[in-house]
Amino acid sequence: MKNYYTIGETAEILSISKVTLRRWDKNGKLKSVRLPNNYRVYTPESLEKYTQGVSIFDMEVLDEYHYTPIKPYSVLELFAGAGGLALGLEKAGLSCKLLVELDRWACSTLRENRPNWNVVEGDVSKQSFLQYKGKIDVVTGGFPCQSFSYAGKKLGLEDARGTLFYEFARAVKETQPLMCIGENVKGLVTHDNGKTLESMIHILDELGYDVVGSEVLKAAYFNVPQKRERLFLVGVKRGAGISFNYPKPSKEMLPLSAALKAGSLYSTDVPASPGQVYPVRKKEIMDMIPPGGYWRDLPENIQKEYMLKSFYLGGGKTGMARRISWDEPCLTLTTSPAQKQTERCHPDETRPFTVNEYARIQTFPDDWGFQGSTNQIYKQIGNAVPVNLSYAIGKEIVKSLNEYTIREELKDRFSNTRNIA
Repeated sequence: MKNYYTIGETAEILSISKVTLRRWDKNGKLKSVRLPNNYRVYTPESLEKYTQGVSIFDMEVLDEYHYTPIKPYSVLELFAGAGGLALGLEKAGLSCKLLVELDRWACSTLRENRPNWNVVEGDVSKQSFLQYKGKIDVVTGGFPCQSFSYAGKKLGLEDARGTLFYEFARAVKETQPLMCIGENVKGLVTHDNGKTLESMIHILDELGYDVVGSEVLKAAYFNVPQKRERLFLVGVKRGAGISFNYPKPSKEMLPLSAALKAGSLYSTDVPASPGQVYPVRKKEIMDMIPPGGYWRDLPENIQKEYMLKSFYLGGGKTGMARRISWDEPCLTLTTSPAQKQTERCHPDETRPFTVNEYARIQTFPDDWGFQGSTNQIYKQIGNAVPVNLSYAIGKEIVKSLNEYTIREELKDRFSNTRNIA
């Protein structure tokens, strides 16, 4: 049974309008409980006479209030990059209190776009987070996947020293947030036969956090026109009673056209911007590739010229000499659109994607300005978490924290009522 119901849920359960529900609250017929930000909820007990205690309380009804923060929720992010994860979480209503990043150009990007963010440039291992203990709700970080040493047993926090996951776990230990969110490449699932991920989960368990599974999310099903897959690892503070559900994927994937042309994602076509160019001979070869095609669409003599020894090694190598189609999601962006192994060519024009096209494929807003050279900007965008994927995760974080906040508030209210009685 649920602990509370929002206005929208209660209106649906009782088959009345929200206007009627507010009138009942005002005249005392059915009183709500007031929570932070004047947020109103109804307890199961208050509804019993209207439902005769029927198991309708077990129904799952969601409304907009679930995903709107009822109080400020704070985030501390490590390995922040150019802000893809932080921007998506901000869009969901979370507040970034501290971002740590080593790359100076990424830090410049963060500061230029969000002067109010506290951006710390430098080695995360040199930072202390003790001053944030009890003041942070969520610690996040896209820590690089690094090997641990194994001796036939699960390893603890101290054994992980020297890895960037250790720094992520140390930040969790020092701040004691309600939740921690790790993000990584999907290859972490099978890294060292799964031992690396197993050890990470064990370390979070050692720190008092229950991992709500690890899940690989396909960005193309979360309003991102790209076949990018990212692993998320979510931990919740043991004993806090926090539940978390991964966002549900949509039924359809967005095509590349949604990023570069006016439509559901953007109101205008992509603005012009700088980009890499092909050498003359490579452009001649890429001119022969149709949209959605790759090196096997070339004449055999050209295949051998372009592929060199790789031609005889077998395998698909579908990223080589690849021209993206308008009606399919883009392949995963890398730190350069013109790398031979991971070619990302425009559907119509024989050139790599520009930096603005790259940014849109990662669902950055057009007004998010990147700092540095063209190559530095490609690197920042290619390493980022897609903003809309982060937003989907952020909404579920908000929902989890709202439920926790309301439950704690109700607990305090009822406890005070009993004490007065």
